[in-house]
Amino acid sequence: MASFKLNLRAAALIGSLLIGASPALAEAVLHRGNAGEPQTLDQHHTSINIEAFILKDLYEGLTIYDASAKIVPGVAETWELSDDGTVYTFKLRADAKWSDGSPVTAEDFVFSFRRVEDPKTAAGYANILFPIKNAEKVNKGELPTDQLGIKAIDEKTVEITLERPTPFFLELLAHQTALPVSKASVEKNGADFVKPGVMVSNGAFTLSAHVPNDSLTVVKNANYWDAANVKLDKVIFYPIDDQAASVRRFEAKEMDLVYNFSADQIERLRTSYSDQVHVSPSLATYYYAFDTRQEPYNDVRVRQALSMAVDRDFLAKEIYAGSQLPAYSMVPPGIDSYGEPSKAEFGTLSQLDREDKAIALMKEAGYGEGGKPLDIELRYNTNPNHERVATAVADMWKNTFGAKVSLVNLDVSSHYAYLQEGGKFNVARAGWQADYADAENFLALSVGSNKTFNYGHFENAEFDGLMKKSYDEQDPAARSKLMHEAEALLMKEQPIAPLLTQADLWLVASRVKGWEDNAPNEHLSKFLSIAE
Repeated sequence: MASFKLNLRAAALIGSLLIGASPALAEAVLHRGNAGEPQTLDQHHTSINIEAFILKDLYEGLTIYDASAKIVPGVAETWELSDDGTVYTFKLRADAKWSDGSPVTAEDFVFSFRRVEDPKTAAGYANILFPIKNAEKVNKGELPTDQLGIKAIDEKTVEITLERPTPFFLELLAHQTALPVSKASVEKNGADFVKPGVMVSNGAFTLSAHVPNDSLTVVKNANYWDAANVKLDKVIFYPIDDQAASVRRFEAKEMDLVYNFSADQIERLRTSYSDQVHVSPSLATYYYAFDTRQEPYNDVRVRQALSMAVDRDFLAKEIYAGSQLPAYSMVPPGIDSYGEPSKAEFGTLSQLDREDKAIALMKEAGYGEGGKPLDIELRYNTNPNHERVATAVADMWKNTFGAKVSLVNLDVSSHYAYLQEGGKFNVARAGWQADYADAENFLALSVGSNKTFNYGHFENAEFDGLMKKSYDEQDPAARSKLMHEAEALLMKEQPIAPLLTQADLWLVASRVKGWEDNAPNEHLSKFLSIAE
């Protein structure tokens, strides 16, 4: 009897301890604002960062970015590089599994990379893996997919052969396009492999639910090789492109992270939330693209004039409260291997001198006051900052040339889908954040063969030739020189008008731990935790 009473007391004590500890045992949920609805959850059709944030929580590539955006091992535990810099041999983790418990194999990566380059897939970002031997030829349909330079040596060894040494190749492998798909799942489910309840993933989280334009929920993947170190049980992404609504939800403690809040709120938010406001310098360029397929934007004089008339200092200081910098080059500063970018020559002139030169160029082209009327449609993705920039630029063009400017906005997914699918336009807002820290990543956007991201369909044989030479050049200094020449030509032709070098604006609740600002804007949820 005494023993029984003691056990009852012990049970009561344990029960009270469990009740008292229940808050600590509560589910760890991160509420993450994501600035827009993803176009796709198929990594081989992805193109924008709001998709990457989700996909990199669901899947893991051979390499990943850690919290500080340093390249570290992902599925590949180790790798070796041949002496000539063209053959990588990756050893996959023995305990790397898909969320259904099956092993992640070398064949999954072979299947995935072939799927990216298969022209039938029509992957918009297929070019990011063009450093792989035969990738471009496979993607153009000139060679079968089995000629792609990737093979499975054994179940856990992947060998990738490159066309030429590519110093940033490990960074390319951390891009969302290089995330693997489960061969078994894709072959069984086809296009439905992306759906909740169907998706098989190998990242720190699995897809639990997706209510378009409302929320997307991922939960901890018990089969992830590093699950013991994943602190979050669940991440809920909110695709809210209404920045004011996002801030209100942050202030109401309904969201822990807000991406791209309205820049005119920086000072107010800093006053109220201090170090929860993050302005992080980024390798990113905010620019306007001109559709060079139609008049008058096929005239370099018109493009130059429109670009010159934009007061970038006003945009940076008045609209972005100093959180962005005026840009006169497509490549942002801060890329060590490139050095100082090649800027547009008019960048050295005062704004008044630019405007005088712009008026003369426009008159010479036969447009504007005294010439053909300028009726410009300016497209941008829905966002208060982008709307304010577009409104300001419209006023600048009206005051300088007497232009009539109409504004058209779409949600971020629809805006970029329209541009990538070749829709015609006059002028369109776009932004580019580095996929890897190399000038080529920015300059390749304007190569004639880039059908996805060359929104204005710019064609220039000299520019394309310089870029081709840069791909074949092994000497880093000579390669950099070729790209500088290419950028100088691009800035003379102005098929795109760089406006701002961007910073990433985040609100990060004080209860979020493990967050680190970084230029590539990489923030995997696996490195974050919640402190109540």
